[in-house]
Amino acid sequence: MAASPSERSEQSNTPPSAEEFADKLLTAALGTMETFNLYLGERLGWLDALAEAAATPTELAERTRTNTRYAVEWLEAQAVYGNLTVVDNGAGDRLQRRYAMHPSAAEVLTDRHSLNYLGALPQMMAAAGAQLEKLLAAYRDGGGVSWAELGDNARNSQAALNRPWFESALAPALASAPEIEVVLQRPGARIADIGCGAGWSTIALSAAYPSATVLGVDVDEPSIQAANANAEAADVADRARFVVAAGQTLSDHGPFDAAFAFECVHDMARPVEVLAAIHEAVRSEGLVVIMDEAVADEFRAPGD
Repeated sequence: MAASPSERSEQSNTPPSAEEFADKLLTAALGTMETFNLYLGERLGWLDALAEAAATPTELAERTRTNTRYAVEWLEAQAVYGNLTVVDNGAGDRLQRRYAMHPSAAEVLTDRHSLNYLGALPQMMAAAGAQLEKLLAAYRDGGGVSWAELGDNARNSQAALNRPWFESALAPALASAPEIEVVLQRPGARIADIGCGAGWSTIALSAAYPSATVLGVDVDEPSIQAANANAEAADVADRARFVVAAGQTLSDHGPFDAAFAFECVHDMARPVEVLAAIHEAVRSEGLVVIMDEAVADEFRAPGD
């Protein structure tokens, strides 16, 4: 496999040519267009429908109550991208051409319990794209764009992308650390889950440690509403409770035997204050676990 322009530049310590840089930028732009096309497919139900059965544009539009003309365009684009395969060319008739989704693509795009699931990722890109004008203002004058302003696309995307790991991998990961297990298995243990979002981490903790009570805390009220509904559906609402609160106020709800912050510290406006509040809210013999992005230890350019 040939090295990419950035890899060649890093290996040789020379900048890419203008042509190589243009190719790099064009590839990035095409990837953006593909991402937005997948956003349409996820939101319109086209991805789920094709994961269930192959379809012509007319059949896909009928199943999902959408527009046939745009289904034609979208299906052709997905086939060109390689995300779908043409299983019947329909004698060259665009409306009769039949498209199918390979099982591996279906897992990544539609299996919301798979560790390979990324179908909700385009929603996050759409959420950010919709706020670029506000981001311009923040870059000029300071401040930022709040989580609330990013809206449902962002909160739904983050919850969906984190869910598979919490469901299938969190409990085994904690069980592999005896010093954590001994605290969480104490009868009546109280656990705090800071930045719980839609509650999938809180639910996983409640399922893994049924003798404990878990408090999920988040500043986003719609996420807490979703968390309550998810806990009810998972039948753990008797031991998983949720509150709308800032992490800085965690000590108001303590003391806790353990506190977790999954995939959220990097998003906080005041992480130092939140971490200090966690320290105050956890018993002296308790534990605090922070799980966040895996990034390079030091700045490096070019980087991965």
